Amino acid sequence: SLRPSIKARNDPNNIMARVEANQYGADEALMLDIHGYVSEATADNFFIVRNHTVTTPWSSTNLPGVTRETILELAPQVGLDPEERLFTLYDVWAADEAFITGTAAEIGPVVEVDGRPIGDGKPGPRTKAFMKAYRDLVNSTGTPI
Repeated sequence: SLRPSIKARNDPNNIMARVEANQYGADEALMLDIHGYVSEATADNFFIVRNHTVTTPWSSTNLPGVTRETILELAPQVGLDPEERLFTLYDVWAADEAFITGTAAEIGPVVEVDGRPIGDGKPGPRTKAFMKAYRDLVNSTGTPI
């Protein structure tokens, strides 16, 4: 296993988790830390929304991505308080919404975890608000190459 501060798409743990998730019909897998707390997805950061808070695990157990940091900065703009803390799968199942973030994925709604719907099982309004705010930011501040 690689240190979480190293970005590598060839980490055997992540590859095996993604393959197993695919075998069970899922597109992605959640990775837990050694204490059973949610850490990240196999190639992306993970967020939950509950009430008026958007929560992501501390970056000490995952890669502190640029998109992750941007979401934390955009949270007040979409009416949510940003929070970094430990949380369990129970918190995920009880969330109103969930999504993943990454440079390639940008923001991807998560509608089901372990066969359990998140919220109403559809992309939620706050996830959609993040998607719009992020896209607006990218379109207004992107760097031409």
